[in-house]
Amino acid sequence: MENTKEIQLLRKQIDKLNAADFDLGAWKAGTIILLERLFGSDNQKIAQVEKIKYDQSSWALREAKGSTNMMETCKIQGKEIMLIAIDELENFGLPKDVIDAQTAPFKTVIIKALENELKISQYKEVLRIINSDKTYSEKQKEVIETLNDYGHDYVANILASILLAEDTVQIL
Repeated sequence: MENTKEIQLLRKQIDKLNAADFDLGAWKAGTIILLERLFGSDNQKIAQVEKIKYDQSSWALREAKGSTNMMETCKIQGKEIMLIAIDELENFGLPKDVIDAQTAPFKTVIIKALENELKISQYKEVLRIINSDKTYSEKQKEVIETLNDYGHDYVANILASILLAEDTVQIL
């Protein structure tokens, strides 16, 4: 399964619903932050979490029937939203725009490193190989051979540029 880390985080949010010291406000805040990261800030699941309210007014308490109290209703709603998010990840994966936003800084680092270390014609040649229809192993072999043909320092310089870029240092 591709999104196991994300699904584990959502399952932790479900587990928190059953904690003895459960705090609805804190749970909602943490859940919204998680959902924004996974699905983007405009996702409908966030709006649904925001709508979960524990209403202690006398009218609401009179409407609560039998064994289900208002807090249990809030927990059930929260759990259902988390289960829907898990189903979405399992069936469709992360939204493309979220994946693009997550990978954009690293993509920029790689492009800058290649542009800084290679001549324009060399850069275009490497991109041509990367974007070709060849298998991964064929591309890997050809990229290595091509970079080695440019000179022995190119690979080390490109790698150093990637590792020392500000966005990479923040990740490490």
